[in-house]
Amino acid sequence: MSTTNELDVWRGLPALQQPQWDDPAEVRAVVEELAQLPPLVFAGECDQLRERLADVARGEAFVLQGGDCAETFAGSNADAVRNKLKTLLQMAVVLTYAASVPVVKIGRMAGQFAKPRSKPGEARDGVELPAYRGDMVNGLEFTPEARRNDPRRLLRAYHASAVTLNLCRAFTKGGYADLRQVHRWNQDFVAQSPAGRRYERLAGEIDRALTFMKACGANPDEFHGVEFYSSHEALLLEYERALTRVDSLSGLPYDVSAHFLWIGERTRQLDGAHVDFLSRIRNPIGVKLGPTTSPDDALALIEKLNPAGEPGRLTFVTRMGAGRVRDALPPLIEKVRQSGAPVAWICDPMHGNTFEAPSGHKTRRVDDVLDEVAGFFEVHRALGTHPGGIHIEFTGDDVTECVGGGHPIVEGDLHQRYETACDPRLNRGQSLDLAFMVAELYRKS
Repeated sequence: MSTTNELDVWRGLPALQQPQWDDPAEVRAVVEELAQLPPLVFAGECDQLRERLADVARGEAFVLQGGDCAETFAGSNADAVRNKLKTLLQMAVVLTYAASVPVVKIGRMAGQFAKPRSKPGEARDGVELPAYRGDMVNGLEFTPEARRNDPRRLLRAYHASAVTLNLCRAFTKGGYADLRQVHRWNQDFVAQSPAGRRYERLAGEIDRALTFMKACGANPDEFHGVEFYSSHEALLLEYERALTRVDSLSGLPYDVSAHFLWIGERTRQLDGAHVDFLSRIRNPIGVKLGPTTSPDDALALIEKLNPAGEPGRLTFVTRMGAGRVRDALPPLIEKVRQSGAPVAWICDPMHGNTFEAPSGHKTRRVDDVLDEVAGFFEVHRALGTHPGGIHIEFTGDDVTECVGGGHPIVEGDLHQRYETACDPRLNRGQSLDLAFMVAELYRKS
């Protein structure tokens, strides 16, 4: 069990990607206020997710994790949250029904307000200002006032997360996520897209299956709600530490800002603050692994983050890029398999496939996203291991941020509805395209 002093070892270690605050006293006051606020999630929920991820590690379930690249405070409203949740539910229905696999649903929601950046500043027309680090730190508008790192935003992030989680719980437990609503989730712009029409046919099959089950005496109330879990990158350590509590039942520390937390590719140094801090909490955790990760790096992370070999504790989220996944991934999986460590493997096909269009927009080709997922499945199939899930950035809105898809967007369309605060996201039609492809790949694996 980690003591309070052990939870603060990270303070003496290199902590990358932390914002520079103007007033340390103001930061201390904010952190003290955060430490007195109620938990956003509960230890028992985190334990339940760890059990579900243990099923994934054993090859008995599949993870669907997704949401915004960077949430915004303005986006913490009922319509935006419902639309993202609708997308996740539709994808999960496709995977569950078409692939016949239990799906663990994790939102990249209710806390994804901070982003690592490759450069500390941003220049426009000869003016340089601090980089936008997410609404938890500063504002997107390119002005000195907006780009000031403001610690009071940590409190706004907490309250926006609470609002989002409250909405998610209401939608997933209050009947909106009822499996008998599958047609109603499709009554908008997606319905007339190729993916939407394909989904509608599947929804008809589900209706007939539910009618048959009811006739056989099955209880339809079993389909009333779904399990839903929250996640975000554990980037700003002052925020995560302030929201860490010792569970009254077990006496163990949990970071109650989210059910599932991950360490990013830029902050996974073995001797760094992020790895140390997450090694001391009881939540299920993940680590992003890029194409430069060596097999020994993977084993060292396992030893640091899950030395007891607890199933469901550790997930590796691979982000290799479509051109690298088939070469870079096999050595990692082989080495980890030989070690016997119980790791769940998830594919992030987004972050290795970003490029800049001639218009200056950051974008991704849907074909590259699909190809990386296909490569992920091919590698696991060849090695006899389990492709455990996907981790994607999407929105429930009809945006034009990624090019391609069944209802194709071309580079000249990007300006029409390019709304992301950071990286480009799949829209709902493109997300459904991906879900159908993943279902087909899973049946073959």
